[in-house]
Amino acid sequence: MPKSVAVVTGASQGIGRSTAIRLARDFASLVLVARNRSHLEDTASQVRAAGAETLIIDLDLSEPSAAHGVVEQTLGAFGRIDALVNIAGAVPQIDLFEMTDQQWDTGMALKFHGARRLTIEAWPALTEAKGSVVLMSGNSAIFPKAPYAAVGTINAAIAALAKAFSDRGIADGVQVNSVMPGAVMTGRRRSYLEHWAPAHGMTVEQAIAAFPGEADIERYGTPEEIAELMAFLVSPAARWMTGSVLRMDGGEVKSV
Repeated sequence: MPKSVAVVTGASQGIGRSTAIRLARDFASLVLVARNRSHLEDTASQVRAAGAETLIIDLDLSEPSAAHGVVEQTLGAFGRIDALVNIAGAVPQIDLFEMTDQQWDTGMALKFHGARRLTIEAWPALTEAKGSVVLMSGNSAIFPKAPYAAVGTINAAIAALAKAFSDRGIADGVQVNSVMPGAVMTGRRRSYLEHWAPAHGMTVEQAIAAFPGEADIERYGTPEEIAELMAFLVSPAARWMTGSVLRMDGGEVKSV
């Protein structure tokens, strides 16, 4: 197995969970990072069922010291890091004119600074292994709108950060890419719609059915589909792909 240890953040649910389970087919060991230990335990059971051993790290990556803890525990357990997939980070969907400084800072702390710190902390091990990094951005980086200004702004920053890391990675032998998923039906999205739909005179199922038509796409994506893209990016087949920003959105973005 050419790569043996992958670290996945946000592995307790959604795309992170599906990515960890998918990578268990390609990596001998998975390090699962998130804040909710009980949810991580559930992910770990499925990763082990797929044939990989696991290490659970329940840390809050918005804390400055957490990145060091993740890398220290990973190297202590497995001695190397071959892939780092940064997925952790829910950003609040609040209107541009209503967000407070604290809400902006909270959104940046986990998704942007958490990924930045962890990638830097893991960089020496990734350099030694000639490893791969993926940072998850999102389609809102391309069309930031007032109702979810923070989501678009932070996702754009993530894509730019990935470009900067990839430039450094050319000299250090570390491959870095970012992924921009479109509308994916995760548990978090469904929870959001459960609050949004009644306020707009709709049932949750009506809201789910309406969006694809409004966005001019066939359907919502699934976490498993994004996980397949993540797995490709950290595989030997994608090794010459670095500094790329990949959209997987069912055709929602119509521009070139």
